[in-house]
Amino acid sequence: MKKGRLLNSELSYEISKIGHTSHITLCDAGLPIPKEVKRIDLAIEAGFPSFIKTLDAILSEMMVEEIILASEIKSINPKVYNEILDTFKKNGMNPKITEVSHENFKLITKESEAIVRTGECSPYANIILKSGVVF
Repeated sequence: MKKGRLLNSELSYEISKIGHTSHITLCDAGLPIPKEVKRIDLAIEAGFPSFIKTLDAILSEMMVEEIILASEIKSINPKVYNEILDTFKKNGMNPKITEVSHENFKLITKESEAIVRTGECSPYANIILKSGVVF
């Protein structure tokens, strides 16, 4: 059995495949997922698993150098925005933060290696994680 925190084999496999600047999207239950992008659906019920708990588990295995957020999150969902920043700090990462409109965010998700859907049901709880390197 795998010893690390992230036990979902499909998600762990996708993280292991990505290279520098490739990205994975982590989203709430409502973000539209393009048909051409691999979907990893973790959602079980409203709120489970949570966006932040899932982000924390992903960061235990993935080095992130840049994040992309919808600019609307800062004013519409500041609680989750601040939790995102705290989660990166807790994991010893200080990624570049890029903000785009929610409409542009949805377009960028088409370039993701995979989109991970959580049970989060709060607005704009979505993030694109661009891979960094560990050396």
